[in-house]
Amino acid sequence: MTGKEQAREVTKLALKALEDKKAEDITVIDISGVSVLADYFIIASGSNRSQIQALTDHVEELLGKSGSHVKQIEGYDAANWVLMDFGDVIVHIFDRENRLFYDLERIWRDGKRIELSELEE
Repeated sequence: MTGKEQAREVTKLALKALEDKKAEDITVIDISGVSVLADYFIIASGSNRSQIQALTDHVEELLGKSGSHVKQIEGYDAANWVLMDFGDVIVHIFDRENRLFYDLERIWRDGKRIELSELEE
């Protein structure tokens, strides 16, 4: 499995974990063509601190079981923007206010927005 294929699988698992815990407004951006940071950004919202922490815990648990371990988690205690670094996949979980404020979709608009169905292909 290539690095890009592996990143796709990690992305699919992270999406499943986010959907399991009812994350809102999930967006996937392929940034591989515009950045060396990662292949994919996943951006999702939670409605409150408890849900954001539950989303973070579930993503870490599900990916950990598959062998993809998080390199770093930032923002967990405040839980208004949690960043999870899985190497080629970066997961951002925001509360609504901070998601609007930081607007990563606009900042990374040069990346390719991926429909969730495209990941299944």
